[in-house]
Amino acid sequence: MTADQPRVVAGRYRLDSVLGAGSMGTVWVAHDDFLQRQVALKEVHVPPGVPSEQLAELRERTLREARAIAVLSHPNVVVLHDVVREGHDPYVVMELLPSRSLASILDSDRERLTTAQAVTVAEAVAAALEAAHAAGITHRDVKPGNVLIADDGRIKLTDFGIARNVSEVTMTHTGMMLGSPAFIAPEVASGGAVTYAADLWGLGATLFAATEGHPPYDEGGDPLATVTEVVRGTPPVPSPGPLAGVIQGLMAKEPSARLPLAEVRRRLRPLLPPHGQEVFPASLFDDTGAGGGHDPGATQIIPKLPPAHDPATGAAAEAGGAGAGDAGQGGAGQGSGELAADPGPLPFTPAKGPGGHAAEPEPSSRRRLVLISAAVIVVFLLAVAGGFLLVRTVSGQSLAPPAEGATPERTADAAGATDPRPLELRHGDATNMRGAKGGLFTVRVPADWKRFVTQRPADTLPTSTHIQFVSADGARALGVERFAGEDLGAERYVNRLRESWTRSDFTLVQQEKIHEGQGLRITYRTAERGGRDEASGDSGRAINRSTTADVFPTSTGLWVVAVTVPVDQERLGRQHLFDRIVPTFRQTD
Repeated sequence: MTADQPRVVAGRYRLDSVLGAGSMGTVWVAHDDFLQRQVALKEVHVPPGVPSEQLAELRERTLREARAIAVLSHPNVVVLHDVVREGHDPYVVMELLPSRSLASILDSDRERLTTAQAVTVAEAVAAALEAAHAAGITHRDVKPGNVLIADDGRIKLTDFGIARNVSEVTMTHTGMMLGSPAFIAPEVASGGAVTYAADLWGLGATLFAATEGHPPYDEGGDPLATVTEVVRGTPPVPSPGPLAGVIQGLMAKEPSARLPLAEVRRRLRPLLPPHGQEVFPASLFDDTGAGGGHDPGATQIIPKLPPAHDPATGAAAEAGGAGAGDAGQGGAGQGSGELAADPGPLPFTPAKGPGGHAAEPEPSSRRRLVLISAAVIVVFLLAVAGGFLLVRTVSGQSLAPPAEGATPERTADAAGATDPRPLELRHGDATNMRGAKGGLFTVRVPADWKRFVTQRPADTLPTSTHIQFVSADGARALGVERFAGEDLGAERYVNRLRESWTRSDFTLVQQEKIHEGQGLRITYRTAERGGRDEASGDSGRAINRSTTADVFPTSTGLWVVAVTVPVDQERLGRQHLFDRIVPTFRQTD
């Protein structure tokens, strides 16, 4: 690609111009060369300084979160079209909506919305959140900047935490978090569990800004001071008006006391303007200039709150508020480091940091020596026991001795690989970007598996169309891929597939001939790594998968029909998924 040529992502999305940029990513106006339409493409930014062993986890969780969000289909939610990879990095393809954000309207006009406008926005955002929560998704960053208002009157909620969640996992390892200080819920700011109630606070804070003309909190652009006021201060009181009660109900400090979305919408209904009435005048979209100064709603790095000093006891107390009371729902640490509504198991268990201990009085030298010796013995015994527990856990075995005649207990993941649910007939089109005919097919897969289509550019292997049907938890997938327009046999495909991987990350387990010797059935294992740390030479933690595939030529090209599962489910995946699904594959043109 030369300097004057546009950049193309995944061989399909041609970048035209930057629509917006921030610390979490860049949104591009792009042209979909395959479907001939304009889309918005979000380039996710991995924050600098991420350890190499975390990169694979972050990228994998980005894709899983996007797959979970893809189940949303609601008129007030921006549509997610596709998720693609360019190299190792994920890109999110969304609906392009000619619009202005509520933040830009408030910032440029320097005035509050009318009651009709605020009620219309509130109803649309509440409806979007209601649909998201019903699908098990928490937005976690509801604010005016994520509310889009189109010139035709449509209102949509966007940016369901895809990039923010990815970065947040990293920042919490350094005692920091990411968020929008002026709109963040107190329990989230104090490190508590993230629940649907956080979105209720965000909706209330957004309505406060819309009706008052300024955000509920803004300590002069200082994110730490703003968050401290959110956690330890009293929620601001809105001016008297039709929406004052709704805003106060949503911005209750205690998450369980916040107004439910159903009640919010019930109260809003009588206040909605008549159908067909122009709520947002056309002149509002002529002025697209943004106001100057700092943006209190911008997503920022927020340092960890310092402990609050308790004058009664003289001791330092952790930032409390609603978050302190959420320990029973998962603990503070959980809320800050975990992704909301993670649709699938992690490929590995992240290491947890050591817990702190209260200070002890200075012991004598002899006592110190005894304690150190005892600690060494305890650590050794824990290491031995931990190794045993780890092996038993990873292998899915019970930690207790098996009873005589007992059969091994299946893990939840293994249960997914052996689920005997009926298969549903699905249609697919593997026609490539050059329009080569003969790409239609049918196959039977579990009913809840979602379909994703990716155009893969030529690299070690030729260009192809890759259709995936992915399980709800993201752990298992059926892939159908067709290579047309090049003389590529099964043996040559396997050789090129091997060349596309680092030697240590690809293992061909089994290979046998099928289709009267013209095709191959292969089983191989791969290790996807997050990148190499040049300073330490560490290649990063691997995500291990096993794939069994039928590779066979037809008159329309070379087809690859494959089932991929976690490597510890290799045998079960072969017996209960591959052997059930792949024989149902049929070309239909």
